[in-house]
Amino acid sequence: MSCGTAINPHRPGVAAGAPGKHNRWRGGVVVEVLVIVAGLIAGSFLNVCIARIPEGQSVVLPPSHCPRCKAPIHWYDNIPLISYLVLGGRCRSCRGKISIRYPLVESTTAVLAWVLYVQGFEPRVLLLYTAITGALIVVTFIDIDHRIIPDMITIPSILIAPAVAFVLRNISVLDSLLGIVVGGGILWLIAEGYWLLRKQEGMGLGDVKLLAMVGGFFGWQGAMFTLLVGSVVGSFVGLAVMVARRGRLDMEIPFGPFLAAGAILYMLYGPRLIQWYLDLPLLLS
Repeated sequence: MSCGTAINPHRPGVAAGAPGKHNRWRGGVVVEVLVIVAGLIAGSFLNVCIARIPEGQSVVLPPSHCPRCKAPIHWYDNIPLISYLVLGGRCRSCRGKISIRYPLVESTTAVLAWVLYVQGFEPRVLLLYTAITGALIVVTFIDIDHRIIPDMITIPSILIAPAVAFVLRNISVLDSLLGIVVGGGILWLIAEGYWLLRKQEGMGLGDVKLLAMVGGFFGWQGAMFTLLVGSVVGSFVGLAVMVARRGRLDMEIPFGPFLAAGAILYMLYGPRLIQWYLDLPLLLS
């Protein structure tokens, strides 16, 4: 493509008008506020998923309750972000401390929902990307806490990704299938190679399935972009940990959060960053 040609954010690799400048369905500040509120509410539900999925519990029942004293949380104490601030980060019943993670997840979800909205994605693509972002947030915090990535999130996503591609046409079904094979295959080979060389597990199969999921929704380009970004960011974090611990890296650092960050970056700016990289030789000539 010639220098200055933009990438269609809905169909990576296809030339189109400037991303987010054409075919934008925007409703002004009121709609943006509603998107943020919806993001806060969704973040509250994601907190439930993060707490209960690793324990094998239902995310629907029982209703929200304090994890310490088990007292039910009334609706007025369950308003995203606001209730945490009003209660000073403590349970109304037992005055036990509520983790800062709850408002963090809620606010992160709200901000990402707003950022996705202002990109100007088509409504159906926006809904897909918002759902994927929610799944990645859940995966991130569960992996940080438990060093696992739940199969109940990745495997169903891998299975439905080609069908989603067929319906939405955001990528081709072939791209989706290649993304699953390339994304999962590369990490599986890396994990197997590490095991053969070191005789110990260096990467769990949860990471393999997560990248396969990403590839299923964004194609092989999205999988490779996600792996590159995740590896670079993860390396910097690992080096920072080594410096902080004076050269020792005797702790396990989960890779899932870095893959999630790479996938979200690809959703937002990946095709445009790839196009910028491809155009760089022309810009420098």
